[in-house]
Amino acid sequence: MQIRLFVRTNAGITGIIPPLPDCWRKAKLNWMKHQLDFEKPIVELQQKLEELKKHPETHSLNISLEQEVELIEGKIEETRRQIFSNLSPWDRIKIARHPKRPFTMDYLDSAFTGFTELHGDRLFAEDRAMVGGFACLGNHQVMVVGTQKGRDTKENIRRNFGSAHPEGYRKALRLMKLAAKFRLPIITFIDTAGAYPGIGAEERHIAEAIAVNLREMMLFEVPIIAAVIGEGGSGGALGIGVADRVLILENAYYSVISPEGCAAILWKDRSASAKAAEALKITAKDLLQLGLVDEIVPEPLGGAHSNPEKMAETLRDFLLKHLEELLKLPAAERLKKRYAKFRAYGHFAEKKAPEKLPVENALSANIPAAP
Repeated sequence: MQIRLFVRTNAGITGIIPPLPDCWRKAKLNWMKHQLDFEKPIVELQQKLEELKKHPETHSLNISLEQEVELIEGKIEETRRQIFSNLSPWDRIKIARHPKRPFTMDYLDSAFTGFTELHGDRLFAEDRAMVGGFACLGNHQVMVVGTQKGRDTKENIRRNFGSAHPEGYRKALRLMKLAAKFRLPIITFIDTAGAYPGIGAEERHIAEAIAVNLREMMLFEVPIIAAVIGEGGSGGALGIGVADRVLILENAYYSVISPEGCAAILWKDRSASAKAAEALKITAKDLLQLGLVDEIVPEPLGGAHSNPEKMAETLRDFLLKHLEELLKLPAAERLKKRYAKFRAYGHFAEKKAPEKLPVENALSANIPAAP
């Protein structure tokens, strides 16, 4: 079935809009279902445009239907540009959590070729929240490791909502050691709210698993690139985030705690999440200014989910650029720079104690010691 819109003129009935695929309306409805609150003005204009195309006889008499359609489409683009160029940190976190945002497996399908998934940590079990395997990035053979969320409830349960268990981090380490053995560069994708905090994870030593990853990733002689593609939550993100280059997508975030968790602790109120997001300085722009990431990967207007193919192409180009730069460096120099990079994290300033006046010095010198 196809939908064609017609308009009645003096010359008869004329088709003015090209045929639309039958899935067009379903796609629009699906997009509207996952709209974010700040996208409401865009949705209202989209609904107005759809209503106009559905009932062309309602268009303004001063201009033609085609002109009015073009006018509304132009207004939609301008509104989208204004909204997405003035996003707050909390708005960007909402985009990072968008259910239609590309995940690790989506990038493995579109930005890489020849992906062969490897399973298990050889110690306890397979963790489907952590995926990885051999792949090709351009002409380079690489090892890719990343956290993976689900698209629906069933898959989210299987993937544990992207929160890896200890066996997930041990699986990631096993794959990275395999890459080091065969001298393959390592690329990691970070998209997790955090490591799984359940009793079972604690019993199997989740903190130890992450700590070992931090130590070992600092010592691998092969190039390592980490990309934050969505949520970068706490130690769960850092467990695969020690790298020579850390990239972050424009609307992703990287933080020691979620805004909701921060708000609950500092303000005793989770509704203060927007205030916490602002205070935490966790957006890509803030992280770049603080020196915690190396480069921001731009997203299509509307977020990565609005044009996944373009996003995958952009990310592939950035990964290739940094990989080729790293491959030119000797292993010893890469290790030295990697160590210096992470040692430079967490700068702080101390206020010097005020200098004592000469009289105060004299008085303190004459004070007898306590018995």
